[in-house]
Amino acid sequence: MSKNTRVLTGITTSGTPHLGNYAGAIRPAINASREDNVDAFFFLADYHALIKCDDPMRVARSRLEIAATWLAAGLDTSRVTFYRQSDIPEIPELSWILTCLTPKGLMNRAHAYKASVDQNVAKNVEPDDGVNMGLFSYPILMAADILMFNANKVPVGRDQIQHLEMARDIAQRFNHQYGAGRDYFTLPEVHIEEEVATLPGLDGRKMSKSYNNTIPLFEGCSKLLKAAIARIQTDSRLPGEPKDPDESHLFTIYRAFAGQEEVAAFRQQLLDGMGWGDAKQALGELLENTLAPMRERYNELMSKPDRIEEILQEGAKKARREATPFINEIRQAVGLRNAVAVKAAAKEQKKQAKTARFVSFRDEEGRFRFRLIAAGGQELLLSVPFDNPKDAGLVTRRLQTEHIIELITKNEQDGCLEVNLDGQRVAKGFPVSSPVELDANITLLNEAIESMKA
Repeated sequence: MSKNTRVLTGITTSGTPHLGNYAGAIRPAINASREDNVDAFFFLADYHALIKCDDPMRVARSRLEIAATWLAAGLDTSRVTFYRQSDIPEIPELSWILTCLTPKGLMNRAHAYKASVDQNVAKNVEPDDGVNMGLFSYPILMAADILMFNANKVPVGRDQIQHLEMARDIAQRFNHQYGAGRDYFTLPEVHIEEEVATLPGLDGRKMSKSYNNTIPLFEGCSKLLKAAIARIQTDSRLPGEPKDPDESHLFTIYRAFAGQEEVAAFRQQLLDGMGWGDAKQALGELLENTLAPMRERYNELMSKPDRIEEILQEGAKKARREATPFINEIRQAVGLRNAVAVKAAAKEQKKQAKTARFVSFRDEEGRFRFRLIAAGGQELLLSVPFDNPKDAGLVTRRLQTEHIIELITKNEQDGCLEVNLDGQRVAKGFPVSSPVELDANITLLNEAIESMKA
């Protein structure tokens, strides 16, 4: 990562974290936050939790448990910004502003919404039965979470990639519509950790609360941890019979927490016929040595919720030092200005020299396009749709190097100007009705392209 890369991680606030959550998400995220070139933001996504949970006590308890878990696991709040989503009022405000420019068609394509609709159709009920607006507009709130702090990278699972793409699309729309030459929002990059540990549960399937096969992280005590390990499924090979470590769920869990030498020694013991009872005891001792100090810290934090609240409020203050001035800039951009600022902004707008520019965006079908905007703000060209952004970018770069006049033709059917490259139409202008108007529009196009070459 480059210097000062801002990485934003959202933490779901539902349920109690288990061993698989720690190995697959908590530990790698905390380790990454310790890198010198990372500006890490972590937030509890408690507004998102309201979409599916209507139990106030469960929401409150989960926020407390998950905050305590991350702190006990080693999250250093002197290095990172750690806050609750609900403590940053600028986030829902930004979410509403973004909602007002996001096409409904974009939300219609969200995987979570489509999955709910498909399930309803399969059950022969109304397509939107049980769908609330929180679920439908979830990607917009997620975009606000990310764009509020202009994150460069957002670690997500593969099921969240589409939401990152939507956040980029929404950011581009805002920059185009309100930017006036400025990009208010950084386009976030998705970051997928390909080697994240996925632990098997007690029955060999992926460890998940939905499968009821989890090993507790801090919940309970060492006895509960030992009891859970005793329930890990193993094969029927007796003590003295060689075991295959690569087919053992128990070995997979051991490997996620032990050093290389310990792993090698444990592997050899299994090959030499170590009994499953002894193997489970070895795993229990390893996990207890790893988790006991963190569990003690967790229990201490849970007994002092005021300390957790103090930490989160400090994080909120730190986050709002950026969010408050930035939302004021966004308000100004969309016209939510005080009376004095309106006149000043009008004068400033006249003073600012505008230049022509290409603006990239995704249409309602999810394909990539660009517009050519003149210095005065009028749209001169709209591209054809492209399957990927690289193709669209190649065309815009070529248009800035070619002689645009030689590429323009007039479509006799609708009277619109067309721009062609290699015999293919790549963009379309507005209709012209006379030779004089044709010459004027060609001149505008030429001036726009030439101004970008300067």
